[in-house]
Amino acid sequence: MDDLLAARSQMALSLEFHIIFACIGMIMPFFMAISHYIYLKTGKQVYKKLTVAWSKGVAIFFVTGAVSGTMLSFELGLLWPKFMEEAGPIFGMPFSLEGTAFFIEAIALGFFLYGWGKFHPWFHWFTGVVVGVSGLASGILVVAANAWMNSPTGFDIIDGVYTNIDPISAMFNEAWFSQALHMVLAAFVATGFAVGGIHAWLVRQGKSKEIHLPAMRISLTIGAVAALLIPFSGHYSAKDVAHRQPAKLAAMEAHFHTEEHAALIIGGIPDEESETVNYAIKIPGGLSYLIYGDFVTEVTGLEDIPKDERPPVAIVHYAFQIMVATAMLLLSVGLLWLVGQWRSAAYIHSRWFLTLLAVVCPLGFIAVEAGWTVTEVGRQPWILYGIMKTADAVTPMPGIVYSFWLYLGIYLSLAMIVGVLLLRQVRALEKDPDEKQTQMS
Repeated sequence: MDDLLAARSQMALSLEFHIIFACIGMIMPFFMAISHYIYLKTGKQVYKKLTVAWSKGVAIFFVTGAVSGTMLSFELGLLWPKFMEEAGPIFGMPFSLEGTAFFIEAIALGFFLYGWGKFHPWFHWFTGVVVGVSGLASGILVVAANAWMNSPTGFDIIDGVYTNIDPISAMFNEAWFSQALHMVLAAFVATGFAVGGIHAWLVRQGKSKEIHLPAMRISLTIGAVAALLIPFSGHYSAKDVAHRQPAKLAAMEAHFHTEEHAALIIGGIPDEESETVNYAIKIPGGLSYLIYGDFVTEVTGLEDIPKDERPPVAIVHYAFQIMVATAMLLLSVGLLWLVGQWRSAAYIHSRWFLTLLAVVCPLGFIAVEAGWTVTEVGRQPWILYGIMKTADAVTPMPGIVYSFWLYLGIYLSLAMIVGVLLLRQVRALEKDPDEKQTQMS
């Protein structure tokens, strides 16, 4: 493994690991706040117990996300020093603001965890809302920094020197809104179905339905609504990518030839040597329509992109197909859930449907991982699109491959620790819901 591949692999490992904890850390506080709100309005102890259980989960994911996020910040300087030297002064603002949001989140989480019986009930609830809002703000700010890498703006390059730096323009670049919107909705979908699927499996196993059914209603309803909305944000994002990064769009669709009436390709195996796609379903004019609103407009193909500036087509195309397929499946299951809730249908409590919810539990995070693969691999060979190539930004320090294996060990250890802690929380939920909550006194 050469140094460039090792550096890219380590960054990919860190991002793919961190994004799971970041998504859960952003969204779980809202589930917690909703459960807490219902408790305050109804006085039902089951919602108090659910709130406490979810708040402990929020704390676990907050700490893990903080560790993996801190490691990522070190990696940026360790693996990509040239990039940080040139780009740091330009896109540093969203990272600085993200740090502020992180500290607010940490303080609010401390207030919430230890505030039972010490604060006014509604102020206590408000601190939980602050945890969610600040966590969401952190995620949006980090995505804004990543969006700048896809749509660099807010500076001029004069004689190889970055000048006329405008941090506000850099932060609110052309890509930030579409990426942030899509990422937030994806986080709601992934977390909602993951949490709901776990509780559905416990209901299927005959565990404490009095607590798991309310948990399902909160998490799955939010996840299902987000699943219905995400195709719209995905369509908006795809149109934006077509405008700014035609090579990425072409790789996503395995669209090799610039042509009118461009077909929408579903599935298929791309062959980069012959520039063809085998075994695909093609909808004539479909891609032109999705991007431009008509079936005729020409769509740029990879043949018009220099070969040394093309992303790895197969990886990007497969990741895109996985993302879309899993999103459509979750949309269908979410629609079944919402209709069942609306009509009080018996099937939402049947064994087959509970099994289905448990089976699709991880699909949201598979879609998130696939989407980030499309975003990051689809930008290659650029680390700063159109300006700086990844190969020119990698560290000259030898032995990066050893750093990769070290980080892999750390992440695997963290994953096991989190798994054990979450298992303990799930088992704690099986206690009598009316048992006295001494930790909340």
